Amino acid sequence: DRISNLKPSAIREILKNSDPNIIPLAAGNPAVESFPIAEMKEIANHIFDTQAGIAFQYGVTEGYTPLREAIRQRLKDKFHMGTEKDELIVVSGGQQGIDLATKVLCNEGDVVVSENPAFIGALNTFRSYGAVLKGVDVLDDGMDLEALERTFKENKNVRMLYTIPSFQNPLGTCTSLEKRKAIYDLCVKYGVIILEDNPYGELRFDGEDIPTIKSMDTEGIVVYMGSMSKVMSAGIRVGFVLAPAPIIAKMTVGKQTSDVHTNLFFQMLINEYMLNYDFDCHIAKIRKLDRHKSGLMLEAIRENFPKEVGYTVPQGGLFLWCTLPEGADMLGFVQYCKEKGVSVVPGVAFNVEEGTPSRCFRLNYSTPSDEKVVEGTRILGKALHEYLEA
Repeated sequence: DRISNLKPSAIREILKNSDPNIIPLAAGNPAVESFPIAEMKEIANHIFDTQAGIAFQYGVTEGYTPLREAIRQRLKDKFHMGTEKDELIVVSGGQQGIDLATKVLCNEGDVVVSENPAFIGALNTFRSYGAVLKGVDVLDDGMDLEALERTFKENKNVRMLYTIPSFQNPLGTCTSLEKRKAIYDLCVKYGVIILEDNPYGELRFDGEDIPTIKSMDTEGIVVYMGSMSKVMSAGIRVGFVLAPAPIIAKMTVGKQTSDVHTNLFFQMLINEYMLNYDFDCHIAKIRKLDRHKSGLMLEAIRENFPKEVGYTVPQGGLFLWCTLPEGADMLGFVQYCKEKGVSVVPGVAFNVEEGTPSRCFRLNYSTPSDEKVVEGTRILGKALHEYLEA
């Protein structure tokens, strides 16, 4: 019953059924060029030669201890996160972190407040545990604070607030420092736990870094999730959660009912990379690559899109968000794009309230090659002119 009404991820379905001849602007994958393949091959060979007896055995549920320590130290030194009251668990991708947090913190019927629009994987997780979802619209600099407080006041059993403050999925926008502080203060005031999802935080390629909400957490109310998917490789499925120790203890038990522990070989590989290679230099290369690819897409948008189509200008991450004029049939347009040879994700896939219409669609610039980014955006611009003029 819990999942009977859940719909498959629109993005996964698009990718699963996609024609190889269609240019995939619908994906959310990091660029293949960003994977440190040569270095990972060296490390993998070393693990096979010297540590196979450890790498291919069962591991500790909380995660490979050297990796946990390396991540904790990096979070503390670089991002000023974590106190003596926090613990860290390694999870099978950020998605499992969302699932475990919801499993541990939410009873059926509890209210989860989320940015609207929001990441479909998180929304479906909340729905699967019987949570009542309430959406708060996201403005250019983050959630509408008046609407957020009104939602807290009107719902007496709000348990959790879900936010991606850095390069939000799907919008590509960033929550300002002032709003991050205000969001934290409101959650302290109303006794709400913050689920801060930050898979893109290291991928800023323009502007100044903004402190995480977790770095402000003096009251122990922030559950912070990070991921290696966008900075190492998406397929390794290694993420982490930093949260108050009692929450991590329960998440550990919850993880033991699903996959026991995260893939140990890849945990060891990542730890060796962080220990023996220049991790910050590698991330700087990814930022440079994403800046280049986003620039190509934005230039093609400016040259080819109708003036009445709005779009966000990201300072990091993998996405930007486009808005059609009033009255446009978004689902019809998405199908029209597919017929023309390019795929996009319709905005309805990210709505907190299912069935709500949307005039928007999400674009990704990291997955396709440079040539495909330009060609796909050009085709999309032509399709927009044809569709809006029809």
